[in-house]
Amino acid sequence: MFGSYRIVFKPLFDFIIALVIFTLLSPVFFLFAVLLLIVNRGSPFFIQSRPGKNERIFKIIKFKTMNDRKDHFGNLLPDADRLTVVGKFVRKTSIDEIPQLLNVINGDMSLVGPRPLLIEYLPLYNDSQKKRHNVRPGITGWAQVNGRNAISWKQKFEYDIWYVEHLSFFLDLKVIFMTLGKVFKSEGISQEGNVTMERFKGNL
Repeated sequence: MFGSYRIVFKPLFDFIIALVIFTLLSPVFFLFAVLLLIVNRGSPFFIQSRPGKNERIFKIIKFKTMNDRKDHFGNLLPDADRLTVVGKFVRKTSIDEIPQLLNVINGDMSLVGPRPLLIEYLPLYNDSQKKRHNVRPGITGWAQVNGRNAISWKQKFEYDIWYVEHLSFFLDLKVIFMTLGKVFKSEGISQEGNVTMERFKGNL
């Protein structure tokens, strides 16, 4: 049952549900695309290469919550200085994740799974942490509903691996309902003292 759900039904459910949700949220998608285009004075989208299932590289798409303001040396300003008012709202309400529904429809991502991290982290994983790439990455996941960016990297990876090893329809359903609660409460958006999660520097 585990194999048939993961291989057949989960991708099918992902496609159908993502297509329906994106269709329903399309007015919100286009509204914030225009607002972010204005406040960012540039692209409203953040597009970056990320490793997916079996470490296959794909292009993730999110709403861009920070502008590209630079100092007089040409270096980007700190994240907190580039986060716009609209961007802060988009991030707090998780609206920035809506474009990733396109990644799910395209088959690169799942609704539920370990979050896709940076390519540069791949050589830093130990054998256990590499298991997070045995499944498609998700818009939300077990680590997200258990702390999101407010927990340590060690905890995040432990939750990811636990999910991979216990993946099931009922677990995915539980994560989705817990995600709705987290979004409503705006919990775990950032790590204490940081606008975003600090970078992973490997296992000590």
